[in-house]
Amino acid sequence: MFSVFFLSLLCVIQENPFKNRIVESFSEDGAGNLSFNDFVDMFSVLSEMAPRELKAIYAFKIYDFNVDNFLCKEDLEKTLNKLTREELSPEEVTLVCEKAIEEADLDGDNKLSFADFENMITRAPDFLSTFHIRI
Repeated sequence: MFSVFFLSLLCVIQENPFKNRIVESFSEDGAGNLSFNDFVDMFSVLSEMAPRELKAIYAFKIYDFNVDNFLCKEDLEKTLNKLTREELSPEEVTLVCEKAIEEADLDGDNKLSFADFENMITRAPDFLSTFHIRI
């Protein structure tokens, strides 16, 4: 039973455009080498029942491509390109990312802290329903 479940989860993750970032964010070493505990943590956070606060922490880690504990314009551009499978023009991506920072950046430093990000997703009612893996 576990092996069928495990294979199903791996198939779902393989199709996710953030698969590398997901695995890196949940691995203790940050390099994507998952221990069994890392795997269980990943499944727990990505389940539909995980609390918003926990999902927010890991979403932030996944979207923080340069791992500086902020979401800068470049992080948001990479995120948006992955979400849209690069269907937007570079100008559209830049515009969307600049608007997101303009609206969510509470302290005016031109990047999003975790507090900025958390505040932003509290206004996004679909965040909980979209940040999960359904098996």
